[in-house]
Amino acid sequence: MAEVQAKFGISSYLQDIVCQLGQSQVFEDGESLLSELLGIHISARQIQRVSEFYGEELEKQLAKEITDKAEAKSPVKAQGDIYVMADGSMVYTREEGWKELKLGRIFAAVDHVKIQEKRSAITKSLYVAHLGEHGAFTRKMEAYMDHYKNKICIADGAKWIWNWIENTYPEAVQILDYYHAVEKLSPFALAQWDCPEARKKWTKEQQEKLLNNQVADVMLTIERTITRNKDGQQAKEAVLRYYEQNQSRMQYKTYKDKGLLIGSGPMEAAHRNVVQQRLKLSGQRWTIKGAQYIVNLRATKKSYQWDKVNQLIKKAA
Repeated sequence: MAEVQAKFGISSYLQDIVCQLGQSQVFEDGESLLSELLGIHISARQIQRVSEFYGEELEKQLAKEITDKAEAKSPVKAQGDIYVMADGSMVYTREEGWKELKLGRIFAAVDHVKIQEKRSAITKSLYVAHLGEHGAFTRKMEAYMDHYKNKICIADGAKWIWNWIENTYPEAVQILDYYHAVEKLSPFALAQWDCPEARKKWTKEQQEKLLNNQVADVMLTIERTITRNKDGQQAKEAVLRYYEQNQSRMQYKTYKDKGLLIGSGPMEAAHRNVVQQRLKLSGQRWTIKGAQYIVNLRATKKSYQWDKVNQLIKKAA
């Protein structure tokens, strides 16, 4: 019997099932499902051990590809425009409390399809996750991104994201998420106008300007507005600073005329689907390594790359 199979005492087939459960269910629920559906008793602890083992193997495999400068396998075909999105989500860890898990999503424009009048879907994506500092995360992303040509990065105002893209992929199109840009207007409007209708009217006017490549006009309007109090002045300075830093990434009419996306909604959906629905369930407290290994499995599953896990299991058999 192979070393890994002997270590866990279950067949390769069951190891696959256990990993599937481990990335999708609380370990205790996985134990119950195996018992109820298959009449097999595998403890929650064993499900955790097997799942974390192969999650760690995925981490080692990607690390080797990065070291060898090998092109990491991606389900996203290098055709046409390729969207790149990244953002952070907080996960509670035993060692350090709340810690940011950085998640990246890569997908082709051709895989973004309309399914209803006001509803679209992305049929295929690659997800990359890292619980820790952004340098390690970007190295993981680059293992997949380097061979794509027409990259379009959509993100919020996080400086580390824009610094990374500008330094590594200066040819990429950079777009500040439109909805984050609009959100920045709200604190200023709230401090300036007591009347909800006045706030709504002013904000709508600025939104229309933003959608018409008039970010400079919006900034001038805000700059010329006399603030009523200290809160208003602070909000004014904050929105002007944010727009000043991202002005070149706010040409929304130009982007829309080219048929490009201007919002990071797919990234918010990715956080819910890849991270929150598994790592942020009620009462869960993760070790840093455990969270990383399980999110590796989950990102692999959601990227339609489960064959990577199958291959690791076969290799260990």
